[in-house]
Amino acid sequence: MKRILLALAATIATTTVFAGPSCHVPEDKWMKEADFKARIEAQGYRIKTFKVSHGKCYEIYGFDKNGKKVEIYFDPATGAELERKS
Repeated sequence: MKRILLALAATIATTTVFAGPSCHVPEDKWMKEADFKARIEAQGYRIKTFKVSHGKCYEIYGFDKNGKKVEIYFDPATGAELERKS
């Protein structure tokens, strides 16, 4: 029983770590990070944290133009929004 619970906990932890969309774009096609950040900030976002997610998408944590907290995944080539968590 203990092994089953440990396996279940490991599965849940792994799933949580890799939550979010996957981007299958070659890195040489990605928008430059500085250009991407400037584009997002011009739309009214304040970026607190920027990173490349485990799924190879651009991901920001910050605030929208209304000051609401957001976590958003973007396609690194086009800058298109893929998923938003508020």
